[in-house]
Amino acid sequence: MQIKLVPILILLSLSSLNAQHHLHEILLKASQFYTSEKYLESITECKRVIYFDSEKLYHSTAYEIMGDSYKEAGFFSEAVQAYNLAETFSFNEEAIFNLKLKKVKINILRRTTSNAHRLLDELDSTFQYSKDEEIFYWRGWTYIFEDDWKSASIEFTKIDSLHELKNFCEKVDNEKYSVTFAKTISAILPGSGQIYSGHYVNGLVSLGWNVLWGYLSIKAFKADRIFDGMMISSLLWLRFYNGNISNSDKFVTEKNQEITNNALYYLQNQYKGMKP
Repeated sequence: MQIKLVPILILLSLSSLNAQHHLHEILLKASQFYTSEKYLESITECKRVIYFDSEKLYHSTAYEIMGDSYKEAGFFSEAVQAYNLAETFSFNEEAIFNLKLKKVKINILRRTTSNAHRLLDELDSTFQYSKDEEIFYWRGWTYIFEDDWKSASIEFTKIDSLHELKNFCEKVDNEKYSVTFAKTISAILPGSGQIYSGHYVNGLVSLGWNVLWGYLSIKAFKADRIFDGMMISSLLWLRFYNGNISNSDKFVTEKNQEITNNALYYLQNQYKGMKP
């Protein structure tokens, strides 16, 4: 009886090996589709592997490739779901760390930065010291997408005081205008906030209108034309005075947005290092 079972066991073993080899080939094909930027085809092949992989030996790798394909195709939520499943079927610490980092990058790209910080905190508390540089690096990128260039510079400094991105973030932070400063000087001297942000004509016009209506208001009060003075002050002078502060806020915010957009454009198209 035992002798008769031997050929059957051999056949079953060979069948299992053949099935695994076939799944490996499909997985390789999925990877090749991904490399060729044929993301839909790559996802389809990964789903085939998952469907036929009854022993779940290739589930983690298949879900990871699927997540990569979804990410490149712009389906960020689907990519995160795939990475979560890949993590579920992975028992390798290094692989789990990298999968979590991939989720961090997606959260950076879709600007759900609170999720990115949460994941980075989780990595920081779970994995050994040797991973710190990667955590600092991607936390720096998280701050960049939060438009917090100063904090980003601090994170890159933890890696290297001469890090390229540290210097770049410092430069961007120094270029940006202070909204608080612009509004404060506008309150003290109308038009100065606009001039500070480079809108010289607007600033001079604002200064001129405030001087004019302020002068007419004071003149009316001195002539005991109280009603005229109150009307000029409340309807005209205060309108231009408050408008001058509001414009300072608006112009500085627009200027800062332009600086940020130019910086992000440079990072997207010129920076050669790792990007989300």
